[in-house]
Amino acid sequence: MSAADDSTVTPLPSATSPAPGSADGAGVARVGGPVSAPVTPSAPSHSSAFPPIGDYAFLSDTETNCLIARNGSVEWMCVPRPDSPSVFGAILDRSAGHFRLAPYGVNVPVDRRYLPGSLMVETTWQTDTGWIIVRDALVMGPWHDNERRSRTHRRTPTDWDAEHILLRTVRCVSGTVELHMSCEPAFDYHRGTTSWEYSGPAYGEAIAVAKETDTDTPTLKLTTDLRLGLEGREARARTRLVEGDNRFVALSWSRQPAPQNFEEAAQKMWATSESWRQWINIGSFPDHPWRSHLQRSALTLKGLTYSPTGALLAAATTSLPETPQGERNWDYRYAWVRDSTFALWGLYTLGLDREADDFFSFIADVSGITNGERHPLQVMYGVGGERTLEEEELTHLSGYDGAQPVRIGNGAYNQAQHDIWGTMLDSVYLNIKSHETIPETLWPVLKAQVEEAIKHWREPDRGIWEVRGEPQHFTSSKVMCWVALDRGSRLATMHGERTHAREWAAIAEEIRDDILEHGVNDRGVFTQRYGDDALDASLLLVPLLRFLPPDDHRVRATVLAIADELTENELVLRYRVEETDDGLSGEEGTFTICSFWLVSALVEIGELPRAKTLCERLLSYSSPLKLYAEEIDAKTGQHLGNFPQAFTHLALINAVMHVIRAEEAAHQATFQPANH
Repeated sequence: MSAADDSTVTPLPSATSPAPGSADGAGVARVGGPVSAPVTPSAPSHSSAFPPIGDYAFLSDTETNCLIARNGSVEWMCVPRPDSPSVFGAILDRSAGHFRLAPYGVNVPVDRRYLPGSLMVETTWQTDTGWIIVRDALVMGPWHDNERRSRTHRRTPTDWDAEHILLRTVRCVSGTVELHMSCEPAFDYHRGTTSWEYSGPAYGEAIAVAKETDTDTPTLKLTTDLRLGLEGREARARTRLVEGDNRFVALSWSRQPAPQNFEEAAQKMWATSESWRQWINIGSFPDHPWRSHLQRSALTLKGLTYSPTGALLAAATTSLPETPQGERNWDYRYAWVRDSTFALWGLYTLGLDREADDFFSFIADVSGITNGERHPLQVMYGVGGERTLEEEELTHLSGYDGAQPVRIGNGAYNQAQHDIWGTMLDSVYLNIKSHETIPETLWPVLKAQVEEAIKHWREPDRGIWEVRGEPQHFTSSKVMCWVALDRGSRLATMHGERTHAREWAAIAEEIRDDILEHGVNDRGVFTQRYGDDALDASLLLVPLLRFLPPDDHRVRATVLAIADELTENELVLRYRVEETDDGLSGEEGTFTICSFWLVSALVEIGELPRAKTLCERLLSYSSPLKLYAEEIDAKTGQHLGNFPQAFTHLALINAVMHVIRAEEAAHQATFQPANH
């Protein structure tokens, strides 16, 4: 077997350890060629009422999340779960609900930042007459289900839990400022009608309920020390603040009590910041200039988890377009099995074992490991483990900047994708290596996944990119079937099943031989599908998965071909849309996860200078708050696709750690894998 042995195997597709290479250096564009300057993100070429995707701030309490535009408006929020119907949806239609808190008549703040080590946003505003500071958080507090068990939590309780409150505080630090608040929910993706009514004796509390909707919508309570006015479907407040004044607004949707005054609001803000500080302190981050990117990516991944089950959302949003004003718009508020390996590697690498264990437990639940059920492994699941995710188009919404259709649900949930068995076994292998034991209940499920890979590996599928064209013999799918047999053989050895180990290792070799015969062209380059010369960025996973050692000439040829021929402005495309029948029309931007994969693959083949230059370039494309969407427009630098994207942040962790460990290796006798 030409793959590395156990001491060097990196069981993951998006994130894997680099191996030492011995090749000559290369520039980013071509060997010996000049390195072009990064594109500075620019505004869209047409006037748009929608903020750039990369300008949104992301908040989470690990049960609910929201996006806040630069002008202080919450424009995306779904309660009580992240895949529930939206209550604020202005990101998909300017009339679909918002919650704004900002100085009157001012739309651009002086500064906006995350409070260090947290998912709490601080925005500083300047007007002609004064300055205010607004802080926003989804509140975390001490675990509160002490008298009775939670109806939603399946994972081990922690010290902290979501309080189901969006809290916004204001402090006037200089002069006087006219403050304005507007809260206008639009329940059920703007399909319901909002009705407000006061719920207290004065003007400090009001409740919004939904009418004319078939869904089970929550009741929203607005609690504040401002004076609320109810104007149709909108709750408003306005006041003049002078230096030293403090105000708060809390939007809640559960039994947990909202703060009744600013002192209580400040205490909840402190508790939330403490919960994030305690969490990030558990992690292990290198003393390096890129540390802040690693921490922000870790916090974003934590924010994209659904703590009751341990699921990891692919992204917080639906239908943000991959092509400006195009049709490549999908709902990513679900948990992909494919993410399991990526997530486990990234979390284990940074020392965040508890989240890794919880996500593995979620995968164990949906695959039947823990409950004795026997369901075929799916591509994706709802965050509660739901298996049916019927796709629907919301034709009444305009879409982000006119991009239609707006979709909820995801029709790819029941696609045939042959990478899922390898991903599942890869994540188990990584988890087992961390815990050094295979539970007896786990083995039958693992054996079933291997048997599925054996049964189907010769068949065509939809591939890693879930294309909606005709099934093909995608090379990367075959590689993942090899992973299933290779990792299955290793797990069988650990479990003492030597007969299975030998049989599965032999089939792994058969799959490898088939791939090398049909999936490599005359140039020695791995191709997207059998019998075609099209390139595909998923083949960057060949060295990362240890399918072949990084010094193999076919690995080097593939990595450099993708770097030189499947890029725009040095950023990597998934594939050329004119060469791939994906069932859709229009172009798409460069996929940032693929660009980070290229960084890792370049390190693998010994191209460290080129890898570091590309990594620096990619980090320069991060949003003002160090977040990433799914894609980057190579011409404008604008972020495209759903936001923030877990895949991208996981690949960032892998790429950054590849470069850091490789640089460390230059001063040491041996190379340390990124996930050692």
